[in-house]
Amino acid sequence: MSAFAWIELLEQNPALLAVVAILFGLIIGSFLNVVILRLPRMMEEEWARDCAELAADRAAANATVPEPSTPRLSLSAPPSTCPACGHRIRAHENIPILSYLLLRGRCSSCGVGISPRYPIIEGFTALLTLAVVMQFGLTWQTPPALLLTWALIALALIDYDTQLLPDSIVLPLVWLGLILSLFGLFADSQAAIVGAVAGYLSLWSVFQLFRLATGKEGMGYGDFKLLALFGAWLGWQFLPQVILLSALTGALFGVILIAVGRHHRDKPMPFGPFLAAAGWISLIWGDAINQAYLRISGLG
Repeated sequence: MSAFAWIELLEQNPALLAVVAILFGLIIGSFLNVVILRLPRMMEEEWARDCAELAADRAAANATVPEPSTPRLSLSAPPSTCPACGHRIRAHENIPILSYLLLRGRCSSCGVGISPRYPIIEGFTALLTLAVVMQFGLTWQTPPALLLTWALIALALIDYDTQLLPDSIVLPLVWLGLILSLFGLFADSQAAIVGAVAGYLSLWSVFQLFRLATGKEGMGYGDFKLLALFGAWLGWQFLPQVILLSALTGALFGVILIAVGRHHRDKPMPFGPFLAAAGWISLIWGDAINQAYLRISGLG
């Protein structure tokens, strides 16, 4: 069956399309678990190597840089293992969600519990994949929207864990958004260019004013780049919506965590997850939200 025949079949069978989207999302979610866990470690290894190369003392460099025979960590190597016993995870133990249920959430070798976070991320990725496919259908918008969705999941969780937003993910997506604007998939090129610049400078200005007033840094440079990403993809017109949604969700989440004793008010909270959530909401339902606001306010 040709690719066009498959597309026609999926267009005529929404239920089959939903099943395919969910299964594909589960597979991607399993890969995202690897990215979320390994990419920050890969960044730390690279920083250590850079520092060692700049060190004048050879002994200090030898103590920091892995030996040439030591394999570098990557997204594909070494194979995934149990962190407790080192048992290599086999293919049938790595089926999204199903393997976790069959193993009852434990390593097949040592019996140590496996974090439920892994199947949760897989299921969450599947749900967001389904939402994108249902929103855009089988159009040219769907592949880049899916790519952005999966990247945002990884960015949000990496930032939550480490307070890092890797340039290796963010910057290529900024350029991709600008390239897509040449074809008008989500925004025209003028709106995208202005959006990228305005997105970066708006949070950069807030950062500088906050630091001037308090002597503290209220957010990281990765947040500026992430908002620039949404400006490049959605256009400058959606930046107020993204900023407002991220601020509201961040404030609400922070208050809830403080109220239940899960977070101290003096401890910084990463803003990236809330920016990512707000940007994704604007990608999927941004037009509907703007129209609803105009209708309710009487401006539409």
